[in-house]
Amino acid sequence: MVTNHWLLFSSQILLAMNFFNPDIPVISKKKSALEIAPAPGLLRIHWQIGEFTIHSSFYTKHDQACLLWSLLSGSIFVIAQFLPVSWITQAIFASGVTLVGIAGMIYLTWYLTAERRLAIVLFAWAGLMLLGAIVTDLSILLSWLPVLTHICAFWLSLSTIGYLITAIGMRSRAFFLAALLHLVAIGILPYVASWQPLTTGIVIGCSVYLIAELQWDSNGVCGHQVRQGEREEWVGEWMGNGEMVG
Repeated sequence: MVTNHWLLFSSQILLAMNFFNPDIPVISKKKSALEIAPAPGLLRIHWQIGEFTIHSSFYTKHDQACLLWSLLSGSIFVIAQFLPVSWITQAIFASGVTLVGIAGMIYLTWYLTAERRLAIVLFAWAGLMLLGAIVTDLSILLSWLPVLTHICAFWLSLSTIGYLITAIGMRSRAFFLAALLHLVAIGILPYVASWQPLTTGIVIGCSVYLIAELQWDSNGVCGHQVRQGEREEWVGEWMGNGEMVG
């Protein structure tokens, strides 16, 4: 019996190893903007004063969508934490910002729909964010206190689900870690008392920001390819047809 359980466990480990690529680092630093050849939809930023480089990186359309969500989600929870505005005003602002984020995300990453499993990731995130906005608005309008008192945990839970779907769709361990981080944050919320909105904003906003800034294990789904200084083409369905900004 023990042997059978061990064999089953070993087979599951092997399946997981085949699903992910252990030869690719979970996260790593991106190459500088000067090391990446121009490509459609690719944003390259290189800030330098004299010989000192302040910041040099590149951002795919997926990265740009993450930066957008980082800014928008952070603003929602920071306003909820620090500005003395009514629940209704917060709901109107948050709903508008969320709709802008969904529209921007779909616009920037529509090319994902060329591959079914990535289309699922895109539509899952759009659906989760829309669900979050609707439930939040209804909880305020109808005074659903159980939801309102756990609204931060609710949004962290939605993000956890989104990251798990992304981890499977992109075969990425980095997104599994992001999901785990959000689960840990849910457990921490009771201990931060009145600072729950700020804590939630930091976790959600910083997570998507780091995804945009770092290279993660996408198993070739969206990573750049550079071989011995020679230009390699990006995966076409990932880059889209946007205008390149140098």
